[in-house]
Amino acid sequence: MAAALLVAINDALLTGVYGLLPDVIGGSWNWQGKLLALAATLAIAASPAFGWRRSGFTLLQTPGSLKSALPVAVLYCAFFVVIALAFPGGTTTGEDIAFQLTLPGLEEEPFYRGILLFALCQAFTGTKRFLGVDWSWGAVLSCLLFGMAHAFGFSHGAFSFDPMTMALTALPSFIAVWLRLRTGSLLLPILLHNFGNAISMIL
Repeated sequence: MAAALLVAINDALLTGVYGLLPDVIGGSWNWQGKLLALAATLAIAASPAFGWRRSGFTLLQTPGSLKSALPVAVLYCAFFVVIALAFPGGTTTGEDIAFQLTLPGLEEEPFYRGILLFALCQAFTGTKRFLGVDWSWGAVLSCLLFGMAHAFGFSHGAFSFDPMTMALTALPSFIAVWLRLRTGSLLLPILLHNFGNAISMIL
């Protein structure tokens, strides 16, 4: 129930309470929605029920974790560089690059791999050791919810679902969850998220 409430709060703020709040920032991207959602995530992470460190808000990495995490990060970056070179994007603006280098990772990772992952792992306490981390159904569910948040849409009074978007977001999120669990920190997931989003615009 707590996780469902977190998703509802996040969704409401991202959409400006479903269009009820005026957009005072403007721009081509959802700066205001992302900043409001990030502010709520930070407030929740600061509460005693969650806590900064338990939610991954730390620069400290689990001792010995970078030995396995950094090669994964390098391969992740190399993959997106190859994709960017193979499928060059169209014309981009400074705002496009500024947004993709900052808010997608800064807002989504602390929410999905931070407070939501923590809440779900409290609900699903059973774990299975795989690739050096303890996986729970909560970790898996956080990845599926991340994919669904990107794949589902609502426009002109109708819902839509894009299976390809679901796959392209849910599957890579397992890497982000692995990094978060392996290192104990949101640092690498945030950096890699923004890199993957922006590199095609830069190259």
